[in-house]
Amino acid sequence: MRIAGVDEAGRGSAIGPLVIAGVLFKKENLSILQTLGVRDSKLLSSSRREQLFYEIKNIALKSHVIILSPLEIDKVVNAGRKLHKLNRLEAQIMAKVIEVLRPEVAYVDAADVLADRFKEHIAENIPFKVKIISEHKADIKYPIVSAASIIAKVERDKAVSELQEKYGNLGSGYPADQKTIDFLKKWINRYETYPDFVRKSWKTAKRLKNEADTKQTKLT
Repeated sequence: MRIAGVDEAGRGSAIGPLVIAGVLFKKENLSILQTLGVRDSKLLSSSRREQLFYEIKNIALKSHVIILSPLEIDKVVNAGRKLHKLNRLEAQIMAKVIEVLRPEVAYVDAADVLADRFKEHIAENIPFKVKIISEHKADIKYPIVSAASIIAKVERDKAVSELQEKYGNLGSGYPADQKTIDFLKKWINRYETYPDFVRKSWKTAKRLKNEADTKQTKLT
């Protein structure tokens, strides 16, 4: 039996892409992941994640990654309620990953508060029969999903690192990171609009732009 795990990295980030990754293993080989020490990517150091990234890619039957740009995310989010639209988008992309991997069973980390609803949204986008197990914290419960989370996290870190090299210290890209907030403030005050690698639909980005616009209006 072929088993897949699917997870994402960068969902809540204000800067950089959303990365969704999947890995495919034979059921009898899943124990290898535990032997390697595969765990949820957030519980590993960056150097350990990178090491496991290559080990997982080498032993997996197949892996697949889809990277969504901030422009693609903004287009969907601006069309309606943010969380609802983002959940549907993530389900659609996970379905694409599963379609490429073609497993009999797919474990996914549920983005929706209703894990079964998230499963249904994935299933309706897959043209073949597959058993989908959608659970919260699946990246902690199942090593196959942990493996996918490592692939997704390393790919996103690469993308953010490339932005860092080009534009300077922008932090992790998440609104909770003060370095990210400082970067966004400096950028919007200087250029009056955000670059393509910022999610303009995000509440934090909108707030900082409104503050900058108000400040500019007072000056003029």
